[in-house]
Amino acid sequence: MEIRKVEKDKKKYLALLLLADEQEDMIDRYLERGTMYVLEDGEVKAECVVAAEGDGVLELKNIAVEPGFQGKGYGKALVDFLIRTYSGRYTVLQVGTGDSPSTIPFYESCGFRRHHLVKNFFTDHYDHPIYECGVQLVDMVYLQRKIGT
Repeated sequence: MEIRKVEKDKKKYLALLLLADEQEDMIDRYLERGTMYVLEDGEVKAECVVAAEGDGVLELKNIAVEPGFQGKGYGKALVDFLIRTYSGRYTVLQVGTGDSPSTIPFYESCGFRRHHLVKNFFTDHYDHPIYECGVQLVDMVYLQRKIGT
């Protein structure tokens, strides 16, 4: 298993990016300013994008694992990699996600704790309703994890 930084042609991984954020123009808001990594285990199995948000906060903007390989530790491996890589450079790793039974437990298992909520984020910023596990996403839930000083 190898994790490598993607320096150019980030849209090559659009299919993976769209698993975590299903509207391309929303991905475009952070993709170029963010730092992208892919996890390879024979072939690309997962990706993530992080971006500096100021005040010591690094935000995980997108993380996705190929559907056939979910639940095998690739997502956690990416989060652990980010913690190691950015420790000492940022104080907090933050992620915003829908209030979904499939994502919140994953982040909590990686050491994230609920921090704040942005009401109506999904209904205000997406051009169509977003559903996860049969539930319409409305509010953005932000979770944070401390990452060294």
